Amino acid sequence: MQVALQSLPHGPSFRFLDELVTLEPGKEASARYLVRGDEGFLAAHFPGNPMMPGVLLIEAIAQLGGIVVQPALTELRLTGVRAAKVLGAAVPGDVLEIRAKIEGSLGGLVQIEGDVSGPHGLLASAKVTLSGAVPGNG
Repeated sequence: MQVALQSLPHGPSFRFLDELVTLEPGKEASARYLVRGDEGFLAAHFPGNPMMPGVLLIEAIAQLGGIVVQPALTELRLTGVRAAKVLGAAVPGDVLEIRAKIEGSLGGLVQIEGDVSGPHGLLASAKVTLSGAVPGNG
């Protein structure tokens, strides 16, 4: 399953998935991410009280969704976020549990519902839309 992580277009410093726990291609997946404390975004968010920005929690959902939809779509992009809720903060040392499930798709669009939980419960949830190219439809 680690090969699937390498399929993400993001560089390692902007990848918010360390380990795939489950993967059912075309349906759903779960993953983990350790907030190490040395991530660049933590230095300024916030000095003396570092926490992972909520928008990056949502990005983690989108990244995991991207793994779920491959190889049915390529050249994936995040094109929409709906019903996003940030309910808590992730801090250095937290292991995050990320979940993403396909709700539906139409052509090159796919709707993902997902959430991120930390050691103290639900941190974020969102519905994200990914768009991409359908292989063979050039």
